[in-house]
Amino acid sequence: MGSTAMDLSSVKVVVIGGGLVGAMEAIFMAKRGFQVDLYESREDIRTLEHVSGRSINLALSIRGREALRLVGLEDQIVGGGIPMHARLIHGVSGRKSAQPYGKEGQFISSVDRRLLNETLLTEAEKYPNIRLHFYHKMVQADFDNGVIFFTDKDGSKVKACPDLTIGCDGAYSTTRRQMMRCGRIDFSQEYIPHGYMELCIPPKEGKFAAETNYLHIWPRDEFMMIALPNQDCSFTCTLFMPFVNFDEIEAAGGQAPVDFFRKYFPDAIPLIGEKAIRTTFEEGRALPMVSVKCSPYNYKDKVVILGDAAHAMVPFYGQGMNCGFEDCIVFNQFLDKFNNDFAKALPAYSEHRNPDAKAICDLAMYNYVEMRSLVNSRWFLFRKRVDKFLSWLMPSRYIPLYSMVTFSRIRYHTVIQRWKKQDMIVNKGLFYLLCLPVIIAGALTLKRFKPDVFSWLKFSGKT
Repeated sequence: MGSTAMDLSSVKVVVIGGGLVGAMEAIFMAKRGFQVDLYESREDIRTLEHVSGRSINLALSIRGREALRLVGLEDQIVGGGIPMHARLIHGVSGRKSAQPYGKEGQFISSVDRRLLNETLLTEAEKYPNIRLHFYHKMVQADFDNGVIFFTDKDGSKVKACPDLTIGCDGAYSTTRRQMMRCGRIDFSQEYIPHGYMELCIPPKEGKFAAETNYLHIWPRDEFMMIALPNQDCSFTCTLFMPFVNFDEIEAAGGQAPVDFFRKYFPDAIPLIGEKAIRTTFEEGRALPMVSVKCSPYNYKDKVVILGDAAHAMVPFYGQGMNCGFEDCIVFNQFLDKFNNDFAKALPAYSEHRNPDAKAICDLAMYNYVEMRSLVNSRWFLFRKRVDKFLSWLMPSRYIPLYSMVTFSRIRYHTVIQRWKKQDMIVNKGLFYLLCLPVIIAGALTLKRFKPDVFSWLKFSGKT
């Protein structure tokens, strides 16, 4: 569908999903002048005392901040977050060591998921061309004819007739399933063998019980625990571990959770509390993590999916929200490029964005290995120092992997290509550097026995 500046207000856009990406995308579309209806299957989180099922913490970085800047919310959200300048690694012995994320002054922000979602929904309500519909679950879609049916809180059927449908309804997207019935869409999902369970470090005398401006990590090879600070001076801890280990602890019962922490996370026990550890394992359960890839992200000029609906990823690079927000930016740029012609903008966006989304899904898997294991490696720490030196020496030519992902908007698939090239050059350089003493020693030895060597060569030549 093509639109001109004169008829944008007649273009009807339906956004499915009122989470972070859905609320953000609704604002982007409203700023373009479209009539936007946002449908969310759950109730309005702003009316709830407690929201279950999702982590309280998010790590906001440059890609997400840029989207917030474009909708006028960056200062408010970053100002309400807590800056984290480095990882703080906790050894089993209790020894701690800091690993800065980037250059001096660079940081990621720990932000409250619910507060961010509520802020985006409240901002969306300020636009006269946005309507929010809660308790509306999509049950049927005929994208070719532009008809979608929802059921509301009372079970009544509600009909919508959009010009464009944008699915932002998460990893188990109903929009994506409906698209797969219409056209040829490649789809894969992968559950990793690890689950996660959340615990809490409460404030101590109204203050943070641990160092504030860090992302705390307890790396233990096959599993790990992290902790991010909250505005109320608590920390949200997340234990990532193979389900088989969770099952063993559950089967043992009793003091098994505390014994496990005493063995692997002893310095966390006085922070969390033995009773809280036991209660969490008794009353909670480990939740799964899934990685989703699909292609394309659109069906004709009728529907497009953004965020987790298109590319759910495991949380180990902290890029799920940031990538989803960047989707909104990139899609908006393609609408600009093609003057709101959906028939051109949707497939062009899908083709452009797909390799980047797949790349960050793969990087998220890689970063789990780094966080739970490699951070303890002397070679890894040495390489970090080399990366930092080369970045200082050649700031425009050499950018460490984490900095490219977190502190730039370099396309994700370009990040991987550049990282592999840099890694190959550095590894070769380090190899030759480490071999240099051997080469020098060999040369000195050759010089010492030079007459004998040349005599042998002369004799060998004659034969």
